[in-house]
Amino acid sequence: MGSCLSSDGRSSDSRPSSPATGARRHRRGPRKRPRGLSEEEQQLHGIPGRMFLNGASSAASLFTQQGKKGTNQDAMIVWENFGNRSDTVFCGVFDGHGPNGHMVARKVRDILPLKLCASWEANTGNDEVIENNIGNPGSVISEETSSVFLNEESRALTGFEETDKDSETLTTLEDSFLKAFRVVDKELRLHPDIECIYSGTTAVTLVKQGQDLVIGNVGDSRAVLGTRDHNNSLIPVQLTVDLKPNLPREAERIRRCRGRVFALRDEPEVARVWLPNIDSPGLAMARALGDFCLKKFGLISVPEITYRRVTEKDEFIVLATDGVWDVLSNQEVVEIVDTAPTRSSAARYLVETAVRAWRIKYPTSKIDDCAVVCLFLDVESSNGSSIERTNEGDGPLDGMELAGSTSLDQSSTLGACTEIQQYKEDQEKDN
Repeated sequence: MGSCLSSDGRSSDSRPSSPATGARRHRRGPRKRPRGLSEEEQQLHGIPGRMFLNGASSAASLFTQQGKKGTNQDAMIVWENFGNRSDTVFCGVFDGHGPNGHMVARKVRDILPLKLCASWEANTGNDEVIENNIGNPGSVISEETSSVFLNEESRALTGFEETDKDSETLTTLEDSFLKAFRVVDKELRLHPDIECIYSGTTAVTLVKQGQDLVIGNVGDSRAVLGTRDHNNSLIPVQLTVDLKPNLPREAERIRRCRGRVFALRDEPEVARVWLPNIDSPGLAMARALGDFCLKKFGLISVPEITYRRVTEKDEFIVLATDGVWDVLSNQEVVEIVDTAPTRSSAARYLVETAVRAWRIKYPTSKIDDCAVVCLFLDVESSNGSSIERTNEGDGPLDGMELAGSTSLDQSSTLGACTEIQQYKEDQEKDN
């Protein structure tokens, strides 16, 4: 729903869809690579514990499905044993928009976790990592964006009661996420093969290390926790804020930078970001990676960082693009995941229910792309877990009452998380 209105928001390219639309059926041999992957993707595909196609492991379930608007512009990732730590997992979903949105989403999916690892290591004083992975020359961030970056960084710290130890850990954690997003945005702007002036992506990402959850979010994709209340009833807790242009603090920043925020008459509920003197591009989010036509006018790529400590009542986390949240409430989503036939099918079960909801609630609208990651929290260790690749299906699901999306309590406090070591490239498997 966040595409720019200066185009149809979808690529007219006739090349095959993103590999995230579903793993191809294996003919023979478990080592065969899915077709259509770039050389870089094939190398990343060989890293143990890293999943970006439809499938599942003992700890997570992933599924994406192309909508009716063109190329699937959603991407997703689960990376177990992240940073070479057996107790750490990285998850993310990415919703691209604009003519090259599918390329931007896939590129961010591939490089953001690597940059996050590098920034964690760099914050420990490893000069080589800083030079090779973080210190990219030719920064082209505008003065307006740099100023906003500092303001947002300071704002994220408020409300956190720190001990001396917490303060040091907090600085490392916050710095790593902020730096990784900033570096990725710079690389997109300088990328020779992906034009990102009118294309970009959301990113809702998390690192779970032990019982600590740290979430970095830009755009309007969402993370929701399924947990139990004092009556043992399953309830949702929304872990991120949908960063829309109509949020007061977002609108104020955009207008301060001479951008404009308003909705069109035929969709008064959708606030969009516009250039100062031209009714373009009409972006329906206040933060994004890419979209450089708006970066001088209030759009930023600074993630909102949130923290939560996992308790024994917390069961799973759902990361999903707005193709899911536009038609299903948080409560419906956690109930669907909870009642899925198996954990490995939970993401697919949710996507297929969302597709049915689109047909019921918006019968004349084109169904949006959907991408879902379900991370289950009661798995003690993902070490050695098997990865199951699945194929798309279209079996019917039982009907259920569908309601509009609801607003829930937000978790907005930063907390401690130890450093992630840089993932060693020599662990990549040859094709």
